[in-house]
Amino acid sequence: MLYNTFKDKKLSALGLGTMRFPVIDNDNNKIDFEKTKEIFEYAFKNGINYFDTAFMYHGGNSEIICGEILKNYPRESFYLASKFPGFSEENVINHVEIFEKQLEKCGVEYFDFYLFHNLFSRNAGWYMDDEKYGLYTYLTEQKKAGRIKHLGVSCHSDLETLRAFLDRYGDSIEFVQIQLNWLDWTLQDAKAKVELLNERNIPIWVMEPVRGGKLASLAPQHEDMLKSLRPDETVPAWAFRYLQGVKGVTMVLSGMSNMEQIVDNVKTFSEYKPVNEKERGALAVIAESMLNSVPCTACRYCTDGCPVSLDIPELIKAYNRRDYEGLGRVKRMDEDKKPTACIACRSCESVCPQGIKIADVMADMAKLITEEK
Repeated sequence: MLYNTFKDKKLSALGLGTMRFPVIDNDNNKIDFEKTKEIFEYAFKNGINYFDTAFMYHGGNSEIICGEILKNYPRESFYLASKFPGFSEENVINHVEIFEKQLEKCGVEYFDFYLFHNLFSRNAGWYMDDEKYGLYTYLTEQKKAGRIKHLGVSCHSDLETLRAFLDRYGDSIEFVQIQLNWLDWTLQDAKAKVELLNERNIPIWVMEPVRGGKLASLAPQHEDMLKSLRPDETVPAWAFRYLQGVKGVTMVLSGMSNMEQIVDNVKTFSEYKPVNEKERGALAVIAESMLNSVPCTACRYCTDGCPVSLDIPELIKAYNRRDYEGLGRVKRMDEDKKPTACIACRSCESVCPQGIKIADVMADMAKLITEEK
């Protein structure tokens, strides 16, 4: 396992993300404990020592499962990260209660790493209005008390929102977690965020390295292109090899859902083999052809509040693959599962980190299903 040094800590270069655990009956709130425990055991056995959870993952159950499993290991043998759920003003107001609850759920007395979660235009005001809400003051007090060892922020948002946050709180922010992969290098201008963070000497944590699985399975012609360059490399490994060549990257998080994924990822992170210039060019060509797709990462933030319980990420996945797979599978769904069931309430859009106009996508998909013969 490759490692990076962060201050006084030796962090595995690969961290285990906990928002995509194996589940029971396709219910995202029902984590399969035994399969998840097996993933953790393999992680520990193979040198992974960083575990990333959050208040809302798996309907609030991720922190609980992490606590249940990690209590079987010495506290000094792992680094645990969680995040403050700034998705609503109510949460920000009740920050003391939420933080205490998170420690309780995880069964720990402190978090090694703690983040302002999902900084974006909607919650930036809540995060930065410390006079009104006091969240920043509270979290820095917890750091002084040793209940937070290192404070950071995660951000899917635009460059200027991140810059404004760092201008205000940069002296206290020790690391920044951004959405970074070979597609978002241009699609979400991750390149500019990397440059900003390197200019300020802030270590980079990476989330969505394979974009929720989007970069783990490509169109056949694109997979053939990559296979011709590295015959023995898996498609998901290309995403990690790309990140190995990005300056400033200290931690790469992967939400591994099964044993096959963690075995493959551990193998990838057993050696340093960043892509070369020719290979970066090939990925850029593939990325260019994918820019018209809907940039969903299957984070599932949208599904919890959907009043008609649509599996929005799966529908968008089918939408993005319509050119070479068709929409037959969607047409065969029950009526209440199809995009035609969307009532366009747009509650999903208010929490989407990618800013996707989900109701518009559902409407277009419904139209295509009707027109497709």
